[in-house]
Amino acid sequence: MNEVIIATKNRGKAREFEDIFRSRGYEIRTLLDYPDIEDIDETGNTFEENAILKAEAVSATLNKLVISDDSGLVIDALDGRPGIFSARYAGEQKNDEANIDKVLEEMSEIPQSERTARFYCALALAAPGQKTLTVSGTCEGKILGERRGTNGFGYDPIFFVSEKGLSMAELSSAIKNQISHRANAIHKLDKILDSFLESDPS
Repeated sequence: MNEVIIATKNRGKAREFEDIFRSRGYEIRTLLDYPDIEDIDETGNTFEENAILKAEAVSATLNKLVISDDSGLVIDALDGRPGIFSARYAGEQKNDEANIDKVLEEMSEIPQSERTARFYCALALAAPGQKTLTVSGTCEGKILGERRGTNGFGYDPIFFVSEKGLSMAELSSAIKNQISHRANAIHKLDKILDSFLESDPS
């Protein structure tokens, strides 16, 4: 069976890709299946650049089809921060609670009408001998003044999804996986995936 590697150590994230690949005869693997691969330095200036860096590095190492994503929170009133630094916004050690506290502090004087934000996801699809493909997805919302909900992770408790009237952390996993930035990006990937796989020289 053909394999596609999701360049993450998060099996939950990999599961989001399983349906579209299994229907095409591909089996999902993650970096947990390849523990010798070292972390890739994310030195890009955009989500797309970081996703490409990871996908191409892992694809070159394993000589396999690889998907990588880079995602984060973009807040208009903060000139796009935390952006590509979302995971380590409050420091080099990833800490969701500290990141949320920093955003809430920086947004404390921002009026409700100016608290617009979006989650952004860039996906890169790399394969030996092929030009890397990228797609992106967003989920629009606003930044709350306090945490709401206990589901999800990252900035979900302070991200208000206007169309649902709830924070991302108040949504069920099933609903979140239908409207999230990554879900939107995966939907775009699904539409163009067959042409990419058909041109795979392997």
